[in-house]
Amino acid sequence: MVENSFDVIVIGGGAAGLSGALTLARARRSVLVLDAGQPRNAPAEGVHGLLSRDGIAPRELVSLGTEEVTRYGGTIRRAEAASVRRNGSGFTVRTQDGAELTARRLLVTTGTVDELPDIPGLRERWGRDVLHCPYCHGWEARETPIGVLATGPLAVHQALLFRQWSPDVVLLRHTAPSLTEQDSQQLAARDITVVDGEVAALRVTDDRLTGLVLASGRVVPRRALAITPRAVPLGELLADLGLSTAQHPRGIGRHVMADPTGATAAPGVWVAGNVTDPTAQVVGAAAGGVLAAAAINADLVAEDTSRAAALRFGPFGRMSEADNCERLLGARRHGVNA
Repeated sequence: MVENSFDVIVIGGGAAGLSGALTLARARRSVLVLDAGQPRNAPAEGVHGLLSRDGIAPRELVSLGTEEVTRYGGTIRRAEAASVRRNGSGFTVRTQDGAELTARRLLVTTGTVDELPDIPGLRERWGRDVLHCPYCHGWEARETPIGVLATGPLAVHQALLFRQWSPDVVLLRHTAPSLTEQDSQQLAARDITVVDGEVAALRVTDDRLTGLVLASGRVVPRRALAITPRAVPLGELLADLGLSTAQHPRGIGRHVMADPTGATAAPGVWVAGNVTDPTAQVVGAAAGGVLAAAAINADLVAEDTSRAAALRFGPFGRMSEADNCERLLGARRHGVNA
């Protein structure tokens, strides 16, 4: 392979992309990972629920993954993919710095962008004491006053989940519609208070969340705030490939639809991680990358085999003239009538 031509280009170097690249490199495929260096979980202090690496800093995990991929001959390039186009049976990827790279297959693991509620100061606390996943952050917020900001259909479910980690949970109805009778009963059964009124600001003391300020001026003391961000896949590259996004069944944003292996409607393109499953934690995203990589390698094996068969036996499955002559000569050398 020449320097800018690869079996597979992986666009996105998070858990899904690096796991896919590692699997492909170990399968002796030439693989390039393009990564802009802006992981979705960068604001978080640590990655949790990842066996043997619980609590590891997100950037340290990426660094370790990068070392493992390169150990097996994979290439990591700190660059952002600007555009993608089909090139015969493969693809040409152009980076922001103007490089053009070709690949037989693509694995897109660009993740999503989290659209957060428009509340002053909220983004600055994101991943610290403004949280979204109880399995990622619930332990760290245990036994503390937790607020759940209702912005979508999962708010009640989220409040009931966080109640497992703290006896002091309130649901801030904010801009959400009125609760159903069933929702109200479930919250009351778990002693979760509902607070009406729109949240206007966060109260922060010594770089710690201490309360939520309502539009009325009332302050609700809280040490953590749970929200459900809206997931938005990075769309430019997807449009280049003729892929569109669909509303996620759980109402948390949009995603790229794919089969269980990550294969998309665009031939030769696979996806893995949050771009196709916004709810996937790091371990789930990594598993998706491995599944997609195995499917890609199998697809390449099938293509390589088909090409080899065509060269050996001709385009219609017949043995080529050269191979037939070689067979006859070999048979005669061994005294066999061919």
